Amino acid sequence: MLSRLVLTNFRNHADLTLATGPGFVVLTGENGAGKTNILEAVSLLAPGRGLRRASLSDMARQSGAGGFGVAATLARAAGDVAFATGTQASAPERRIVRIQGATTSANAFVEWLSVLWLTPAMDRLFVEPAGERRRFLDRLTLALWNGHATHATRYDAAMRARNRVLAEEGDAEWLSALEVQMAEHGAAIDAARRETVALLSEMLADQPAGVFPKAALALEGWRGDAAQLLDELRRGRARDAAAGRTLVGPHRADLVVTHCDKDQPAGLASTGEQKALLLGIVLAHVDLVAARTGQQPVLLLDEVAAHLDPARRAALFGRLRGQVWMTGTEDALFAEVGAGATRIAV
Repeated sequence: MLSRLVLTNFRNHADLTLATGPGFVVLTGENGAGKTNILEAVSLLAPGRGLRRASLSDMARQSGAGGFGVAATLARAAGDVAFATGTQASAPERRIVRIQGATTSANAFVEWLSVLWLTPAMDRLFVEPAGERRRFLDRLTLALWNGHATHATRYDAAMRARNRVLAEEGDAEWLSALEVQMAEHGAAIDAARRETVALLSEMLADQPAGVFPKAALALEGWRGDAAQLLDELRRGRARDAAAGRTLVGPHRADLVVTHCDKDQPAGLASTGEQKALLLGIVLAHVDLVAARTGQQPVLLLDEVAAHLDPARRAALFGRLRGQVWMTGTEDALFAEVGAGATRIAV
């Protein structure tokens, strides 16, 4: 669990220090007080751009000197671990990451901690373009396979470089080298995603009937091994050059979710049902991560309680395990979480 969080010139927080315990961390306050900003800071203790996917320069406090800092302490039985990330005014889009004082990359966070989140913006996940569901699936996959972020980063970099070489009719040897990289990392991405979907599907199938409807998961799109992807990339050069983008590979995949009780695509369910389906998937994934890794992920739930009826809200609180950060405008929404929660007025 995270026992301490320190924000410096992050969003609207000039200097904020929070001490938190295990279990529920409840952040309450008026709209605009900065509750979601705190969750966003925690989400930066993971690879990627955080729960808003904002640019780093946007995270720095507007009236500050430039740059921001997020520091946290991970409490572990073997000893505390110090995390820090942020930017400097001289390089507002260059992220600095330190673990135990040593400079590293954001991908290294996953060796110590898994962070998952749900935000109101994700309520439309099942009707958004496929890219949003891929990002969601990759976050789930990353919690199980530490190397997934590295494979994704290197695959994307090689694909962008390949697209440029094709557009410029550049060096054929360099093009071949880039395709080898794409094939290696692309096959690893696809394998990890499919294993995650398979494991999570088993976990969902074993969940007892309750207020959260069961979901069935499938990964559609390209699948295969490195040799197959390499062959398809080489044969598709002319087509990809004409299109101005790569048309084959795991970046074209889509996570397909079905509402099992109604046997219909999740995107056709009601808004409330879609949120309940999403919550059910995340809760099952938390259980899966704990079972596979022996560690509970840190879960961030932004304004979730306000959009649930009392029965589903009580069921949600009863299912949650590990450290869970939640936001809301009213403390009454969290009456059922018990006296052991860390309650912070923002």
